[in-house]
Amino acid sequence: MNRSAELSPSEEMAPEEFDGGTAVACVILGLSFLVGAPGNVLVIWTILRHVKKRSHTVVLILHLAAADLLVLITLPLWIYSMAHSWVFGEASCKAMVFMINACMYSSVFFITLMSVERFVAVRYPFASADWKRKKALNKVVLTLWTAAFLFSIPVIPTQVVGEDSGEEHCLYREYTSVTQELVCLLLETLVGYILPFAILVVCYGCLCSRITKMTFKSKHKSTVLIASVVVVFAICWTPYHIGNVLSLIKLAIEDSFSAEAQTLEHVRSTMSFIAGAMVFISSTVNPILYMFAARSFRSSLRDTGIQKLFRHISSTSPGEGTREVSFVTKRHSNQTNSSNCVLESKDQMDILIKMCENNTPDV
Repeated sequence: MNRSAELSPSEEMAPEEFDGGTAVACVILGLSFLVGAPGNVLVIWTILRHVKKRSHTVVLILHLAAADLLVLITLPLWIYSMAHSWVFGEASCKAMVFMINACMYSSVFFITLMSVERFVAVRYPFASADWKRKKALNKVVLTLWTAAFLFSIPVIPTQVVGEDSGEEHCLYREYTSVTQELVCLLLETLVGYILPFAILVVCYGCLCSRITKMTFKSKHKSTVLIASVVVVFAICWTPYHIGNVLSLIKLAIEDSFSAEAQTLEHVRSTMSFIAGAMVFISSTVNPILYMFAARSFRSSLRDTGIQKLFRHISSTSPGEGTREVSFVTKRHSNQTNSSNCVLESKDQMDILIKMCENNTPDV
Protein backbone atom coordinates (compact mmCIF):
# COMPACT_ATOMS: atom_id res chain seq x y z
CA MET A 1 0.00 0.00 0.00
CA ASN A 2 1.20 3.46 -0.84
CA ARG A 3 0.93 6.04 1.89
CA SER A 4 0.02 9.31 0.27
CA ALA A 5 0.96 12.72 1.55
CA GLU A 6 -2.36 13.97 0.16
CA LEU A 7 -4.47 15.22 3.04
CA SER A 8 -8.23 15.66 3.24
CA PRO A 9 -9.76 18.95 4.45
CA SER A 10 -9.80 17.72 8.02
CA GLU A 11 -6.17 16.72 7.91
CA GLU A 12 -4.76 19.80 6.18
CA MET A 13 -4.46 21.19 9.68
CA ALA A 14 -2.21 18.33 10.74
CA PRO A 15 0.27 18.90 13.55
CA GLU A 16 3.52 20.47 12.48
CA GLU A 17 6.86 19.44 13.85
CA PHE A 18 7.23 22.81 15.53
CA ASP A 19 4.98 23.92 18.37
CA GLY A 20 4.40 27.34 16.83
CA GLY A 21 2.57 25.95 13.81
CA THR A 22 0.42 23.71 16.00
CA ALA A 23 -0.45 26.63 18.26
CA VAL A 24 -1.47 28.81 15.32
CA ALA A 25 -3.60 26.00 13.91
CA CYS A 26 -5.32 25.49 17.26
CA VAL A 27 -6.06 29.22 17.54
CA ILE A 28 -7.54 29.37 14.02
CA LEU A 29 -9.70 26.31 14.56
CA GLY A 30 -10.72 27.51 18.01
CA LEU A 31 -11.84 30.89 16.68
CA SER A 32 -13.68 29.17 13.83
CA PHE A 33 -15.57 27.04 16.34
CA LEU A 34 -16.34 29.90 18.74
CA VAL A 35 -17.63 32.16 15.96
CA GLY A 36 -19.05 29.72 13.44
CA ALA A 37 -20.89 27.23 15.65
CA PRO A 38 -23.05 29.81 17.53
CA GLY A 39 -23.56 31.73 14.29
CA ASN A 40 -24.91 28.73 12.41
CA VAL A 41 -27.03 27.70 15.40
CA LEU A 42 -28.54 31.21 15.37
CA VAL A 43 -29.30 30.96 11.66
CA ILE A 44 -30.98 27.55 12.07
CA TRP A 45 -32.97 28.64 15.14
CA THR A 46 -34.09 31.89 13.51
CA ILE A 47 -35.36 30.20 10.35
CA LEU A 48 -37.12 27.36 12.18
CA ARG A 49 -38.61 29.55 14.90
CA HIS A 50 -39.40 32.85 13.22
CA VAL A 51 -39.75 32.26 9.46
CA LYS A 52 -43.00 30.43 8.85
CA LYS A 53 -43.29 30.86 5.08
CA ARG A 54 -39.87 29.87 3.76
CA SER A 55 -38.80 30.50 0.20
CA HIS A 56 -36.48 28.18 -1.69
CA THR A 57 -33.53 30.44 -0.90
CA VAL A 58 -34.20 30.41 2.84
CA VAL A 59 -34.63 26.61 2.86
CA LEU A 60 -31.25 26.23 1.14
CA ILE A 61 -29.67 28.66 3.62
CA LEU A 62 -31.09 26.46 6.41
CA HIS A 63 -29.51 23.29 4.98
CA LEU A 64 -26.24 25.11 4.30
CA ALA A 65 -26.09 26.25 7.94
CA ALA A 66 -26.80 22.69 9.11
CA ALA A 67 -23.97 21.29 6.96
CA ASP A 68 -21.54 23.96 8.18
CA LEU A 69 -22.54 23.32 11.81
CA LEU A 70 -21.87 19.59 11.48
CA VAL A 71 -18.38 20.41 10.23
CA LEU A 72 -17.65 22.93 12.99
CA ILE A 73 -18.76 20.76 15.92
CA THR A 74 -15.92 18.35 15.12
CA LEU A 75 -13.27 21.05 15.67
CA PRO A 76 -12.80 20.47 19.44
CA LEU A 77 -11.77 16.88 18.66
CA TRP A 78 -9.31 18.03 16.00
CA ILE A 79 -7.87 20.66 18.35
CA TYR A 80 -7.38 18.05 21.07
CA SER A 81 -5.82 15.65 18.55
CA MET A 82 -3.40 18.31 17.35
CA ALA A 83 -2.37 19.31 20.86
CA HIS A 84 -2.01 15.70 22.06
CA SER A 85 -2.78 12.68 19.85
CA TRP A 86 -5.71 10.85 18.28
CA VAL A 87 -7.10 8.60 21.01
CA PHE A 88 -10.50 7.82 19.53
CA GLY A 89 -9.56 4.87 17.31
CA GLU A 90 -9.42 4.36 13.56
CA ALA A 91 -13.18 3.74 13.17
CA SER A 92 -13.92 7.14 14.73
CA CYS A 93 -11.30 8.71 12.49
CA LYS A 94 -12.93 7.28 9.37
CA ALA A 95 -16.43 8.25 10.52
CA MET A 96 -15.39 11.79 11.41
CA VAL A 97 -13.59 12.49 8.14
CA PHE A 98 -16.44 10.87 6.19
CA MET A 99 -18.98 13.19 7.83
CA ILE A 100 -16.80 16.26 7.28
CA ASN A 101 -16.31 15.46 3.59
CA ALA A 102 -20.02 14.75 3.10
CA CYS A 103 -20.98 18.05 4.75
CA MET A 104 -18.43 19.95 2.70
CA TYR A 105 -19.74 18.40 -0.52
CA SER A 106 -23.29 19.31 0.53
CA SER A 107 -22.24 22.90 1.31
CA VAL A 108 -20.83 23.26 -2.20
CA PHE A 109 -23.98 21.72 -3.71
CA PHE A 110 -26.33 24.00 -1.76
CA ILE A 111 -24.37 27.14 -2.67
CA THR A 112 -24.50 26.08 -6.33
CA LEU A 113 -28.23 25.37 -6.15
CA MET A 114 -28.86 28.76 -4.52
CA SER A 115 -27.11 30.44 -7.42
CA VAL A 116 -29.04 28.43 -10.01
CA GLU A 117 -32.30 29.24 -8.20
CA ARG A 118 -31.39 32.94 -8.16
CA PHE A 119 -30.55 32.82 -11.88
CA VAL A 120 -33.89 31.19 -12.72
CA ALA A 121 -35.82 33.55 -10.42
CA VAL A 122 -34.38 36.65 -12.09
CA ARG A 123 -34.15 35.53 -15.71
CA TYR A 124 -37.15 33.18 -15.91
CA PRO A 125 -39.58 34.25 -13.16
CA PHE A 126 -42.56 32.29 -14.49
CA ALA A 127 -40.54 29.04 -14.64
CA SER A 128 -39.36 29.73 -11.09
CA ALA A 129 -42.91 30.24 -9.87
CA ASP A 130 -43.99 27.04 -11.62
CA TRP A 131 -41.15 25.13 -9.93
CA LYS A 132 -42.30 26.51 -6.58
CA ARG A 133 -45.86 25.33 -7.17
CA LYS A 134 -44.65 21.81 -7.92
CA LYS A 135 -42.85 21.72 -4.53
CA ALA A 136 -39.85 19.87 -5.98
CA LEU A 137 -37.31 21.45 -3.63
CA ASN A 138 -37.52 18.77 -0.93
CA LYS A 139 -36.71 16.07 -3.47
CA VAL A 140 -33.80 18.08 -4.84
CA VAL A 141 -32.38 18.70 -1.35
CA LEU A 142 -32.67 15.01 -0.45
CA THR A 143 -30.89 14.12 -3.71
CA LEU A 144 -28.05 16.54 -2.95
CA TRP A 145 -27.55 15.17 0.58
CA THR A 146 -27.54 11.62 -0.80
CA ALA A 147 -25.03 12.54 -3.52
CA ALA A 148 -22.78 14.24 -0.94
CA PHE A 149 -22.61 11.08 1.18
CA LEU A 150 -22.09 8.85 -1.87
CA PHE A 151 -19.18 10.97 -3.15
CA SER A 152 -17.58 10.75 0.31
CA ILE A 153 -17.51 6.94 0.37
CA PRO A 154 -13.88 6.76 -0.95
CA VAL A 155 -12.80 8.28 2.39
CA ILE A 156 -13.83 5.16 4.32
CA PRO A 157 -11.29 2.64 2.89
CA THR A 158 -8.46 5.16 2.43
CA GLN A 159 -8.53 7.13 5.71
CA VAL A 160 -6.11 5.76 8.34
CA VAL A 161 -4.64 6.66 11.69
CA GLY A 162 -0.93 7.21 11.16
CA GLU A 163 2.02 7.66 13.50
CA ASP A 164 3.72 11.03 13.58
CA SER A 165 6.59 11.81 15.97
CA GLY A 166 5.77 8.75 18.04
CA GLU A 167 2.09 9.69 18.44
CA GLU A 168 -1.00 8.54 16.55
CA HIS A 169 -2.92 11.10 14.51
CA CYS A 170 -5.86 10.97 12.13
CA LEU A 171 -3.67 12.35 9.36
CA TYR A 172 -3.28 10.31 6.23
CA ARG A 173 -5.00 8.57 3.40
CA GLU A 174 -3.50 5.34 2.12
CA TYR A 175 -4.11 4.31 -1.47
CA THR A 176 -3.62 0.81 -2.87
CA SER A 177 -2.41 2.19 -6.22
CA VAL A 178 -1.61 5.38 -8.07
CA THR A 179 -4.80 4.86 -10.11
CA GLN A 180 -6.92 4.86 -6.95
CA GLU A 181 -5.26 8.04 -5.74
CA LEU A 182 -5.74 9.67 -9.14
CA VAL A 183 -9.45 8.78 -9.26
CA CYS A 184 -10.06 10.05 -5.71
CA LEU A 185 -8.31 13.36 -6.38
CA LEU A 186 -10.08 13.89 -9.70
CA LEU A 187 -13.46 13.08 -8.18
CA GLU A 188 -12.95 15.49 -5.30
CA THR A 189 -11.69 18.32 -7.49
CA LEU A 190 -14.15 17.95 -10.36
CA VAL A 191 -17.31 17.34 -8.34
CA GLY A 192 -16.39 19.45 -5.34
CA TYR A 193 -14.97 22.48 -7.12
CA ILE A 194 -14.54 22.72 -10.89
CA LEU A 195 -18.08 21.80 -11.99
CA PRO A 196 -19.86 23.81 -9.25
CA PHE A 197 -17.59 26.80 -9.80
CA ALA A 198 -18.22 26.67 -13.56
CA ILE A 199 -21.98 26.72 -12.90
CA LEU A 200 -21.56 29.65 -10.50
CA VAL A 201 -19.55 31.64 -13.05
CA VAL A 202 -22.14 31.06 -15.78
CA CYS A 203 -25.08 31.97 -13.53
CA TYR A 204 -23.60 35.20 -12.22
CA GLY A 205 -22.04 36.09 -15.54
CA CYS A 206 -25.53 36.02 -17.07
CA LEU A 207 -26.97 37.98 -14.13
CA CYS A 208 -24.43 40.81 -14.13
CA SER A 209 -26.30 42.80 -16.75
CA ARG A 210 -29.62 42.29 -14.98
CA ILE A 211 -28.69 43.07 -11.38
CA THR A 212 -28.22 46.80 -12.01
CA LYS A 213 -31.48 46.98 -13.98
CA MET A 214 -33.69 45.36 -11.33
CA THR A 215 -36.80 47.40 -10.60
CA PHE A 216 -37.32 46.05 -7.09
CA LYS A 217 -34.51 46.63 -4.60
CA SER A 218 -35.51 43.44 -2.77
CA LYS A 219 -34.25 41.33 -5.66
CA HIS A 220 -31.02 43.28 -5.76
CA LYS A 221 -30.37 42.74 -2.04
CA SER A 222 -31.11 39.01 -2.17
CA THR A 223 -28.96 38.48 -5.25
CA VAL A 224 -26.01 40.44 -3.82
CA LEU A 225 -26.20 38.46 -0.54
CA ILE A 226 -26.05 35.12 -2.34
CA ALA A 227 -23.28 36.45 -4.60
CA SER A 228 -21.24 37.30 -1.49
CA VAL A 229 -21.67 33.69 -0.26
CA VAL A 230 -20.38 32.50 -3.64
CA VAL A 231 -17.35 34.82 -3.49
CA VAL A 232 -16.46 33.53 -0.02
CA PHE A 233 -16.80 29.97 -1.30
CA ALA A 234 -14.37 30.70 -4.13
CA ILE A 235 -11.83 32.42 -1.87
CA CYS A 236 -11.89 29.72 0.81
CA TRP A 237 -11.86 26.64 -1.41
CA THR A 238 -9.52 27.66 -4.23
CA PRO A 239 -6.23 27.14 -2.29
CA TYR A 240 -7.26 23.63 -1.20
CA HIS A 241 -8.11 22.52 -4.74
CA ILE A 242 -4.96 24.16 -6.11
CA GLY A 243 -3.18 21.74 -3.77
CA ASN A 244 -5.16 18.87 -5.30
CA VAL A 245 -4.18 19.98 -8.80
CA LEU A 246 -0.52 20.11 -7.75
CA SER A 247 -0.85 16.57 -6.41
CA LEU A 248 -2.32 15.42 -9.73
CA ILE A 249 0.57 17.03 -11.64
CA LYS A 250 3.03 15.39 -9.26
CA LEU A 251 1.49 11.97 -9.91
CA ALA A 252 1.74 12.56 -13.66
CA ILE A 253 5.43 13.57 -13.73
CA GLU A 254 7.06 11.90 -10.73
CA ASP A 255 8.42 8.96 -12.78
CA SER A 256 10.04 11.15 -15.45
CA PHE A 257 10.80 14.32 -13.46
CA SER A 258 11.45 13.29 -9.88
CA ALA A 259 13.10 16.60 -8.91
CA GLU A 260 10.17 18.63 -10.23
CA ALA A 261 7.75 16.29 -8.47
CA GLN A 262 9.54 16.84 -5.17
CA THR A 263 9.38 20.61 -5.70
CA LEU A 264 5.62 20.44 -6.33
CA GLU A 265 5.14 18.33 -3.21
CA HIS A 266 7.12 20.86 -1.18
CA VAL A 267 4.95 23.71 -2.52
CA ARG A 268 1.76 21.76 -1.81
CA SER A 269 2.88 20.89 1.72
CA THR A 270 3.80 24.53 2.39
CA MET A 271 0.40 25.87 1.33
CA SER A 272 -1.55 23.05 2.98
CA PHE A 273 -1.63 24.88 6.34
CA ILE A 274 -3.31 27.97 4.86
CA ALA A 275 -5.58 25.88 2.62
CA GLY A 276 -6.82 23.77 5.53
CA ALA A 277 -7.52 26.82 7.67
CA MET A 278 -9.52 28.49 4.90
CA VAL A 279 -11.63 25.37 4.35
CA PHE A 280 -12.85 25.51 7.94
CA ILE A 281 -13.21 29.29 7.80
CA SER A 282 -15.65 28.85 4.90
CA SER A 283 -18.08 27.19 7.31
CA THR A 284 -17.74 30.14 9.68
CA VAL A 285 -18.16 33.16 7.43
CA ASN A 286 -21.71 32.72 6.09
CA PRO A 287 -23.52 33.69 9.35
CA ILE A 288 -21.31 36.79 9.50
CA LEU A 289 -22.46 37.72 5.98
CA TYR A 290 -26.09 37.32 7.04
CA MET A 291 -25.52 39.51 10.09
CA PHE A 292 -23.87 42.14 7.92
CA ALA A 293 -26.76 42.07 5.44
CA ALA A 294 -29.28 42.27 8.30
CA ARG A 295 -27.96 45.61 9.58
CA SER A 296 -30.54 47.55 7.59
CA PHE A 297 -33.32 45.42 9.08
CA ARG A 298 -32.67 46.10 12.78
CA SER A 299 -35.82 47.01 14.68
CA SER A 300 -36.12 45.64 18.22
CA LEU A 301 -34.86 42.91 20.49
CA ARG A 302 -38.01 40.88 19.88
CA ASP A 303 -37.75 41.15 16.11
CA THR A 304 -34.06 41.13 15.21
CA GLY A 305 -32.52 42.15 11.93
CA ILE A 306 -31.66 38.62 10.87
CA GLN A 307 -35.29 37.56 11.37
CA LYS A 308 -36.44 40.37 9.10
CA LEU A 309 -33.71 39.51 6.59
CA PHE A 310 -34.92 35.93 6.14
CA ARG A 311 -38.55 37.04 6.06
CA HIS A 312 -37.58 39.63 3.47
CA ILE A 313 -35.86 36.99 1.32
CA SER A 314 -38.86 34.67 1.69
CA SER A 315 -41.24 37.43 0.59
CA THR A 316 -39.24 38.22 -2.52
CA SER A 317 -37.89 34.87 -3.69
CA PRO A 318 -38.24 32.93 -5.86
CA GLY A 319 -40.18 34.28 -8.82
CA GLU A 320 -39.91 37.88 -7.75
CA GLY A 321 -39.95 38.80 -11.40
CA THR A 322 -43.65 37.91 -11.43
CA ARG A 323 -44.18 40.86 -9.11
CA GLU A 324 -43.09 43.22 -11.83
CA VAL A 325 -45.34 41.49 -14.36
CA SER A 326 -48.27 41.43 -11.97
CA PHE A 327 -47.67 45.10 -11.18
CA VAL A 328 -47.82 46.02 -14.87
CA THR A 329 -50.81 43.74 -15.41
CA LYS A 330 -52.61 45.22 -12.43
CA ARG A 331 -51.91 48.76 -13.65
CA HIS A 332 -53.14 47.84 -17.10
CA SER A 333 -56.23 46.24 -15.56
CA ASN A 334 -56.91 49.37 -13.54
CA GLN A 335 -56.57 51.51 -16.64
CA THR A 336 -58.95 49.21 -18.51
CA ASN A 337 -61.48 49.34 -15.68
CA SER A 338 -61.27 53.15 -15.65
CA SER A 339 -61.87 53.25 -19.38
CA ASN A 340 -64.86 50.95 -18.99
CA CYS A 341 -66.24 53.19 -16.26
CA VAL A 342 -65.92 56.22 -18.55
CA LEU A 343 -67.65 54.39 -21.39
CA GLU A 344 -70.41 53.21 -19.08
CA SER A 345 -70.90 56.76 -17.78
CA LYS A 346 -71.03 58.10 -21.33
CA ASP A 347 -73.61 55.51 -22.33
CA GLN A 348 -75.74 56.36 -19.31
CA MET A 349 -75.54 60.07 -20.15
CA ASP A 350 -76.69 59.41 -23.71
CA ILE A 351 -79.65 57.43 -22.44
CA LEU A 352 -80.64 60.25 -20.06
CA ILE A 353 -80.42 62.82 -22.87
CA LYS A 354 -82.63 60.69 -25.11
CA MET A 355 -85.15 60.24 -22.32
CA CYS A 356 -85.25 63.99 -21.74
CA GLU A 357 -85.76 64.61 -25.46
CA ASN A 358 -88.58 62.10 -25.60
CA ASN A 359 -90.28 63.62 -22.56
CA THR A 360 -90.06 67.20 -23.84
CA PRO A 361 -93.60 68.43 -24.73
CA ASP A 362 -94.23 69.66 -28.25
CA VAL A 363 -94.66 73.39 -28.59
